[in-house]
Amino acid sequence: MRLPLAPVAARALVHGHCHQKSFDAFAPVQQVLKLVPGLSVETIESSCCGMAGAFGYGRETIDVSLAMGELSLLPAVRKAPAEALIVADGTSCRHQIHDGTGRAALHVVRVLEMSLNPAAAT
Repeated sequence: MRLPLAPVAARALVHGHCHQKSFDAFAPVQQVLKLVPGLSVETIESSCCGMAGAFGYGRETIDVSLAMGELSLLPAVRKAPAEALIVADGTSCRHQIHDGTGRAALHVVRVLEMSLNPAAAT
């Protein structure tokens, strides 16, 4: 049985969490997102977002955290069109993206929720 998924956006930029990449669990996230009709899924080529849990909030480590985010992730999110979804499964990744760009990143499950119930999507 296929889920009754509806279109939610034309484009999604996806950042892989370090644990997803380490355990080869990022490809399934991309595959699931490709089930959403009309959604072009693009990977943000990046390393760690720099947060590493609470690491990025430490007084002694915030500069390192921000520098890591600025290597590729944060610039890619800033360049993304406003209508593109930003997807990141890691809680700390989503915080780094929001704090560094002002953009809200969604967990893949939220994208599926929007696709299952487009009337309730905000």
